[in-house]
This record gives sequence, structure tokens and C-alpha cells, in this order.
Amino acid sequence: MTTTEPKRKTLFLCTGNSCRSQIAEALLRHHAGDRFEVFSAGLEPKPIHPLTLEVLEEKGIDSSAQRSKDVTEYLGKARFEYLIIVCDGAAHSCPTAFPGVQNRLLWPFEDPAAFEGDEHETLAKFREVRDQIDARIQQWLEESARRA
Repeated sequence: MTTTEPKRKTLFLCTGNSCRSQIAEALLRHHAGDRFEVFSAGLEPKPIHPLTLEVLEEKGIDSSAQRSKDVTEYLGKARFEYLIIVCDGAAHSCPTAFPGVQNRLLWPFEDPAAFEGDEHETLAKFREVRDQIDARIQQWLEESARRA
């Protein structure tokens, strides 16, 4: 990519914008922020889960500037090359016509905030989902590079 090419605008969407979409936003920005302008939002936004920030920090990713956002901040107001839905709930509730979206992808991941277990088990679940999202993003970036 040359410096004159615009960054690919990408929106990660889930129900609460508290875990999965926040993790995906931070990881794509970390891996390819030079090529992608990355956002996240939720259909029913909730505050960012503290373990979301913790598992990103473990990987050396500062996500302190991220905030939970409602999809209406973007719906019909911004054009995205990619809308990546990271949960089944959002996939079923998201408008099928999302104005300004060129490519709609579904990457459903388990909601770590819904996991029931003790503190250590819950942290392990957040790490597991973070690592699954990270692997999927890296796979997608490799696939995209081969197609380019």
C-alpha cells in the first residue's frame, strides 16, 4: 500500500460493545493501524468490561482511549469498507441494510462476559476469546494480502 491510499474503514459490531468488538478494534489497530481506520460499536452499548482492558494490556495494547459506542453514531453517517459482526446476537439484530457498508462479514465469538465461573476461570475465558479474535484477524490480514 502506498502512502496515498486511504485507510480501509472497518467497524466491528456486537451487542454490548463491551468485550468482543472492543478487543477486535484494539487488535486490528495494533496489527494494521497503518492500513485500517478501526471503529467498534454496539446495538445496546454497555461500559467496557474491566477484563477486556486487562487482557489487552497483557498483550501490550493500550486501549484506554477506547469507549463504548452506540451503532447509531455511525449508521447512515459513515461509509465503511468492512462491517465485521463479532456475535450472533448482533448478527440477528443488525439491520440487513447498513448504509455505506461495502462488505459485511460475520465472525461470531463466544461472549466472555456471559461466562459463569470464578475470577480465574473468567479471566481465562477472556484470554481465550481475545486469542481467538487475534488469530482470526491475523488470518484475515494474511488472506487480504494474498488477494491484493
